[in-house]
Amino acid sequence: MAKGYWASVYPAVSDPETLTAYNELAGPAVRAAGGRVLSRGARVVAHEAGIAHRVVLIEFDSFEEAVAAYESEAYQKALAALPAGFERDLRIVEGVD
Repeated sequence: MAKGYWASVYPAVSDPETLTAYNELAGPAVRAAGGRVLSRGARVVAHEAGIAHRVVLIEFDSFEEAVAAYESEAYQKALAALPAGFERDLRIVEGVD
């Protein structure tokens, strides 16, 4: 079974302190759903059309678990705690068997 991944790109985080409430809820929600943080990419080298933004990569045992984690009540509560106007690009992708 192919693993599932959350790949989140944060174009700008001007005030990391505003993410405290989200982080306090999201971390436990992701771990409870079986997610493992592989990278909190403070260091990024971008090539081609890429832009060196912060990237967070989270692994799940399956694509279905990754989707279910995002849709879970616990993670939806975390999303509600994101500050107004916060910008990120989150993708859920299936790994290769």
